[in-house]
Formats: sequence, structure tokens, C-alpha cells
Amino acid sequence: MTAATPAASPSLSAGLGALSALSVVLIWAAWLVSTRHSVGTSLTALDLSLLRYGIPAIVLTPVLMRTGIWPKRVKKLPLVLMVLGSGALFFQIVGFGMRSTPASAAGVLLPGTMPLAAALIGILVLGERPDPLRRLGILAILAGGLLLLFGSSADAGLTWKSFVILPIGATLWAAYTHAFRHSGLTAFEGGALICFWSTVINLLLLPFLGTHLHEAPMAEIGLQVVTQGLLSGLAATVLYGAAVRSLGGTQAAAYTAVTPAAAAFGGAFFLGEPLGWATITAAMITGVGVLLSTGILSRRT
Repeated sequence: MTAATPAASPSLSAGLGALSALSVVLIWAAWLVSTRHSVGTSLTALDLSLLRYGIPAIVLTPVLMRTGIWPKRVKKLPLVLMVLGSGALFFQIVGFGMRSTPASAAGVLLPGTMPLAAALIGILVLGERPDPLRRLGILAILAGGLLLLFGSSADAGLTWKSFVILPIGATLWAAYTHAFRHSGLTAFEGGALICFWSTVINLLLLPFLGTHLHEAPMAEIGLQVVTQGLLSGLAATVLYGAAVRSLGGTQAAAYTAVTPAAAAFGGAFFLGEPLGWATITAAMITGVGVLLSTGILSRRT
């Protein structure tokens, strides 16, 4: 029995890691669809942000109590970039951009361009040198965005907000990714700190922007508690951490190639958004580009 266990463990671990990564992709797609749905209702971006960060902040309070609200072992710049890149500011910018962007197009312009932004930061700031397949992936992501741009007038009538605001959000997230990598924090510690400081920012904005949570239907609030707080805010952090531990960072990141297509079809099925040829083709090209840009298909030496 003891001899059989080591042989079985890698396969089981890889299977659980793949399941975790696919679950994260579905959560991200559901987050895009639910955010797009709610920005057109009585709930504001601040309302969604309060749920998105407030619920995980409460759940992760024990982690925060161990690390403190400003860990001395963490450099200030990475922590600031983490909060700005994936916290309340990121959410407000994305919420503004998604007011006029279908979930199908947002899947291309937000998670689809995050690897592009991360690669550019790595090349221009950190001096990274991607191999030919990764460069091809970057070009494919760019091609998907350009295809969506030229086909948007016929498919969805996208405005400048979609093509400017959402890529800014993607760039913020890419900055967070690099900052988190150099912070030395675990996924739970990083999540606790980001959610705490984002909740503080949201509460400071509350007197100026107000809230409609007390006016929204309970069904709508319940939907956002699940998708924003429990799934996107909490579960995705844990599951992605499990995927990275089981598969490695590169392989786990490769699964995000599914997100643009999942968001496109989710928007069509749940929100009745039209799926034109440009959106479908752009989602597929961007997905392939994301897959290549992770380096999972690159030749190992």
C-alpha cells in the first residue's frame, strides 16, 4: 500500500489542479456576466465593490490578524500596487467600462488582454525576453483586440470606453500580478490585505457616492453576494492557489485561455447578448493567444 501511494498522488494532484483551474475560469466568466448584468440595474459599481471585497475581508479576518494590516516584511511598493491593481480602484474602473460593454466583448478586452499587459510590463520594466511562441501569443491577443475593434460597429457598437477603460483595468491587474509575485505573500495573505484595504477605500467613498444596496431586490443582492463575494472574491483565490500548487504557475495560467470564449457564450445565454462573427472570432483568437503567451507550449531546454 505504501508503494502505491506515491505513484497515484501526482495523477490525483494534477486532476484536482486542472479541476480547480477550470473552476476559476468559470468563476471569472460568471463574474463578467454578473457584473455586466448588475451595472445596468439599481446596483452601482460601489455597491458591487462593497460585496466583492467586504465579504472576503470578513472571512479572511483570521489571516489578517496574523499578518497585520501592513506587514513589515513586505515592501511598500508591491503592496500598494497589489491594492491598486486588483482592489477597489480596479473594480471601479472595470465597472465604469462595463456599463457600455457586453460581457462577450469584455471577456476579450479584460481577461484576454491581461496576459498582453503582463508581458509588456515584463519586457519593458523587468527586462524579460519572451521566446518566439510567447511573442506569437502576444501578437494573437493584439490581433483579437483589433478584430473586435473593426467588427464592433456591426456587432455591438462598442464605444471608446470599452477599448480604453477595460485595457486600463487589465494593465492594473497585470501590475498586481508582478507585484504579488515579488511580495512574498501567500494567496490568502495577499487576498486578506487587498480586501481589507479595498473595503476601507469603499467605506471612505460611501458618503460621497452613496449606496443602493438597501433599495435593490433581495434576489439581486443574493446573486451578487454569491458571484462577487463568495465566488470571485473568496473561492477563486483559494482555487487558483490550489491550481498553482498542483500544476505550476505556467500550466495553471494556461487555463485562462478559456475565459474570453466562456464570457462570450455566457453573455449570450444569460443576458441575451448578440454573438456576431467578430466577437466569436476575436474570443477564439485571443484565447489561443493567451494560451501561447503563458509559455506552456514553449520548448523546454
